[in-house]
Amino acid sequence: MRKEYDFSKGRRGAVVPSPGKIRITIMLDDDILEHFRSRAEAAGMGYQTMINSALRDAMSRAKGKGAEAKPLTAAALRKILREELQAA
Repeated sequence: MRKEYDFSKGRRGAVVPSPGKIRITIMLDDDILEHFRSRAEAAGMGYQTMINSALRDAMSRAKGKGAEAKPLTAAALRKILREELQAA
């Protein structure tokens, strides 16, 4: 070991940058975080990776519904039921 080290050209942060990822701070409820930590530990992966995967799944489901998708209202449900009952 050296007696002195030169850190004048050192940089703070991650040693290896992660392309396509951004470091953020997010506030999560305690029970949400505990849920993902316990599931991730059982699966042998990181909890942040599991949260990212869950967010990605939610994003892809939202995209699959399309921009035109609207929630099913009572009036629309009645109309669908009437049409189906008349066809039967």
